[in-house]
Amino acid sequence: MEYHDPVLLPESIEALKIKEDGIYVDITFGGGGHSKLILDQLGAKGRLFAFDQDEEAVANVFSDERLHFIPQNFRYLKKFLRLAGVTQVDGILGDLGVSSHQLDKAERGFSYRFEAMLDMRMNQQQERKASDILSDYTAEDLQEMFSKYGEVRNAKTLAKHIVANRHQKKLLTIGDFLQLLAPLIRGNRNRYLAQVFQALRIELNEELLVLEEFLVEANEVLKPKGRLVLISYHSLEDRLVKNFLKTGNVDGSFTQDFYGNIERPFKLITKKPILASDAEIARNPRARSAKMRIAEKPSNKKD
Repeated sequence: MEYHDPVLLPESIEALKIKEDGIYVDITFGGGGHSKLILDQLGAKGRLFAFDQDEEAVANVFSDERLHFIPQNFRYLKKFLRLAGVTQVDGILGDLGVSSHQLDKAERGFSYRFEAMLDMRMNQQQERKASDILSDYTAEDLQEMFSKYGEVRNAKTLAKHIVANRHQKKLLTIGDFLQLLAPLIRGNRNRYLAQVFQALRIELNEELLVLEEFLVEANEVLKPKGRLVLISYHSLEDRLVKNFLKTGNVDGSFTQDFYGNIERPFKLITKKPILASDAEIARNPRARSAKMRIAEKPSNKKD
């Protein structure tokens, strides 16, 4: 099985408008699919910096003197670029969310389809696991998590049920959790479980906070005319990206300069997100929920 099947692959590379001698960043290296195509369009003087905090992605790093792999979370984009002597880049690409490899490898504990420990850590050096959240959070914190990050309809009931029953049997495995969830499932089982597991994963890995921190830094390191290309997979991610590209903040509220002019940090290349084709979705069902947005850093205030 392939480590990860990149979504919107040719479309995302085209969106970067790659210059042969440019400096680019792939913030989610994974199996290296996007990185390989970026390097194909770079000349000898071009450089690509690739981030991935998952230690299993290291095995996919290939030999190319233009590729600089950074085994870190992309929330530290600016810090590690500066350590490499880089302050500005020509383009940034991000294929957000959990990878196919993480979902399909049972022992990583990301999917309700397999029996394994309730892990869900994207960074395996992190101590806290998904099971720790279920064991330690209050009912109020669990309710907020399931409601905010999973849009679970009976979040309050679910949270109270977990707290009331977790002392009888520790929720250490996916099987333990599924058994607890069984009487509370509402509507389509797979959809319900997907929402619950998504909420746990986002909370554990601080995915939305990481994305917010990254967006601020991406805005700071992009050169004028530099491109930002981001692929998201659920409405929470896409809303953050959409708001930031439009207004410069994740709340989506416009700010004004001293003269009352609305500040627009990016020129939007896509007014609406680019979606995968029917052919790609048939080949890779994960592409069904993908939304790609493209923005460009203005060269001056008239752009």
